[in-house]
This record gives sequence, C-alpha cells and structure tokens, in this order.
Amino acid sequence: MSIEERVKKIVIEQLGVKEEEVVNTASFVDDLGADSLDTVELVMALEEEFDTEIPDEEAEKITTVQSAIDYVTSAQG
Repeated sequence: MSIEERVKKIVIEQLGVKEEEVVNTASFVDDLGADSLDTVELVMALEEEFDTEIPDEEAEKITTVQSAIDYVTSAQG
C-alpha cells in the first residue's frame, strides 16, 4: 500500500467518513467534520502507522489529506 493509501485509510477509520469523501484536498475540519480531539487522534494514528513522531508545531500544519501525505512522505525520506 502506498503512503497515500495508508493515510487515507487512517483518515477513514479515525473520522468515520466514506472513502469517496477522502480526497486529497479535503480539510479534516471543514470538509470531513473533525473536531480538535479528532485531529489529535488522527496525528497519533499517523505517528503509530508510520513509526514517526510529529512535533506539535508540525501537527498544527496537517489540516488536509494532502498535507498529511506530504508530511509523512518527507518524514519517511
């Protein structure tokens, strides 16, 4: 599974949204209905899935599906 597929799978599981809603441009809060707790749990799930630590200042920038994909891709380097 690609990084993109893995990120989308986590978003679907964490936010309880439909696969077709999880497009790269989707905002977790505005488009997918996440609240602040959801976004924290989403970041934790990404950290676990990709065995990485996401600092708070970086986590605040992860607001869309694409930004999560980009962050994980750069962290995996």
